Amino acid sequence: MATPDSLSAIPLWYRLFFLYIEPISTIVGAVYAQFYPFTYLQLTHARSAPASTDAIPEGTRIVLSQLANLYFAFTLNEALVLRTTSNIRVWKVLLLGLLIADFGHIFTVHSLGVQIYWQFWTWNAIDWGNLGFVYLGALSRSCFILGVGLPTRQKSVKTR
Repeated sequence: MATPDSLSAIPLWYRLFFLYIEPISTIVGAVYAQFYPFTYLQLTHARSAPASTDAIPEGTRIVLSQLANLYFAFTLNEALVLRTTSNIRVWKVLLLGLLIADFGHIFTVHSLGVQIYWQFWTWNAIDWGNLGFVYLGALSRSCFILGVGLPTRQKSVKTR
């Protein structure tokens, strides 16, 4: 397990976001998908959501439970794996996988029209989670992968 001192080599924003903020917010999404499926569906797309909790098809409930499980797995991978190491390479590899998942997650709402991606003033709570927060996560991951704000290694020069 990485010590707090070794993790201090990772800039504060990245530690706060990847170890605390994002895992907590992802758990919130998992809780809503699992325990409040009607609300989750209403916020995702009210016009196509069932009229009541009792009207949610069993297949939809199963898919939402699977989604909640994936959110939980995402949380565990990020929060636990990153806490075990201060190795920048490991962080970059894990965050690259999550960045690819970010693009897939953003794509999932494409059927709502391209305006959904930029008309943030029309967003509800789940849109802010599905887009705004994912944009922030993708930006943070991209910056980390590109080395923005990370300590630079000074290569030792060998002399003869």
